[in-house]
Amino acid sequence: MTTLADLAELVRAPAALSVPGDVVAGAAAAGALGPRTPALAGASVLLYWAGMAANDWADRGLDAVERPERPIPSGRITPAAAVGLAAGLTAAGVGLAAAVGGRRAAALAVPLAATIWGYDLLAKNTAAGPAVMAACRGLDVLLGASGGRVTRALPAAVTVAAHTWTVTALSRREVSGADAALPMRTLAGTALVAASAALPHARRAAASAADQGGANDEVGGRASRTRSAGVAAVLPAVLAGWYAARYGAAQAEVIRDPSAGRVRAAVGAGITGLPALQGALTARGGAGLLGLAVAAAAPLGRRLARKVSPT
Repeated sequence: MTTLADLAELVRAPAALSVPGDVVAGAAAAGALGPRTPALAGASVLLYWAGMAANDWADRGLDAVERPERPIPSGRITPAAAVGLAAGLTAAGVGLAAAVGGRRAAALAVPLAATIWGYDLLAKNTAAGPAVMAACRGLDVLLGASGGRVTRALPAAVTVAAHTWTVTALSRREVSGADAALPMRTLAGTALVAASAALPHARRAAASAADQGGANDEVGGRASRTRSAGVAAVLPAVLAGWYAARYGAAQAEVIRDPSAGRVRAAVGAGITGLPALQGALTARGGAGLLGLAVAAAAPLGRRLARKVSPT
């Protein structure tokens, strides 16, 4: 009989903690944070779980050889149940996004769902796999921005997509191990991603400069604004540095020892460390406290990953 634990393993439930931050970061960048943001984040989680279930269904033959302990090859979940769950979660995710975000959200949720299924069924084992998975995450960020100026969220979407490319490229060597060149490339990508997230948002930096220039001469007011601007500038860099330190250290270990176990550990670090990057982008969009809350999912995800593997 299938249990909740079996379903959690199928959809890699703890890894879903890395998903809501996409939507929050996109909404912050687009000036669209509001009451519907949590519901869009929920839709994003449903689509992510759908992709995980569809992934295991598509890989059931390969997993029977390489990972016979997975829910489908072990017999704990039937292939029909897995693909049915994936289809149901997809419909629920797209439906929820459309219900709360209207046509603009649906216009992003539908291609996001199609890209997820396209990765699982067609692109995963091709050279295009990492790019397609990166597109999934980029569209997820833009889903959060659908209620505002979507173009303003494009830099955040590209940043998250670039991170996803590094994780996906590593994940393709989870069983066989990697040569040292691969983690060197992904580590260089991680450095660029962290630097991008740490940079101040150009629009907000300009607004801050304008506020400073038009400020009155009251000493206390000037000091308060200066401290606030300082915190706003530093927080994204701190969170981006946290992301880079943890994920980067795991990749450095793969350079030293490119065995399958080290690669899997680096992939796990990339998945569970993503909230820190999303938090940096959220803070960069002007929502510092919310950015800290998003980043707090990173240590929680690492603890849960000890119980249910995110890879």
